[in-house]
Amino acid sequence: MRDQVRAEWTKARTTATARWAVPAAAAATVALSAAAAAATTAEPCPSAGCVQDVARIGLSGVQAGQAVVAMLAVLVIAGEYGTGTIRTTLLAMPGRTGLLAAKAVVLAGLTAAAATVGVLGSLLVGRFLLPGNGFDPEHGHRLLSLTDGSVLRAAAGSVLYLVLVALLALGVGAAVREPAPAVAVVLGLLYLFPLLAVLTTDPDAQLALRRLSPMDAGLAAQTTTAGLMDPWLGLGVLAAWAAAALGVGGAVLRLRDA
Repeated sequence: MRDQVRAEWTKARTTATARWAVPAAAAATVALSAAAAAATTAEPCPSAGCVQDVARIGLSGVQAGQAVVAMLAVLVIAGEYGTGTIRTTLLAMPGRTGLLAAKAVVLAGLTAAAATVGVLGSLLVGRFLLPGNGFDPEHGHRLLSLTDGSVLRAAAGSVLYLVLVALLALGVGAAVREPAPAVAVVLGLLYLFPLLAVLTTDPDAQLALRRLSPMDAGLAAQTTTAGLMDPWLGLGVLAAWAAAALGVGGAVLRLRDA
């Protein structure tokens, strides 16, 4: 396993995909977070307390970063099928389960690095921009700070969210094998349930769909006010989706020829 991880890490360091995708994921996260922070204005807080979640607004860019992360994850394996280099990889590392596990370890590390930079950058930008729009102590809002336990949890949850999205996409890439269809499947999984929830008029059905959604459930990790569901439970839902995708992708990798 150690040799497989080393080989995958060497491959990641020397391919153009990782060199552009890792900084692009961080940059996209910070850019959208900055845009959201600049465009959102604080609403008057009712007597029951403020309902706008400052941390979630400041971390809005995670939804842009996830698209880049998904593309990176799919290309980690489906890209090799597209170029035919998967045959060479399997000759060098015939243990297919170990190969997928090694790719998952390296991908998780790369994604965590990009996500950490993107999340910290988003919080820094939000701390400077949001007070100018009324998100300050004078209007009942706390400033974004990692010394605030709820903000720290939202930040850590956002990093874990992006890592789990990457693992979900890796599993889909291993199962589908073609980069473009695999990316489409991943984005479909992320956005299908929220779309169905919007189209459904039954409130109970809407809630159930959102709680089953890998994106809506996973992003509950960002909430610092009352939200869709418990933040860690939401990450658990996304983790279950990622595990299922990796299970299917691993089965396809083992059973089908390269």
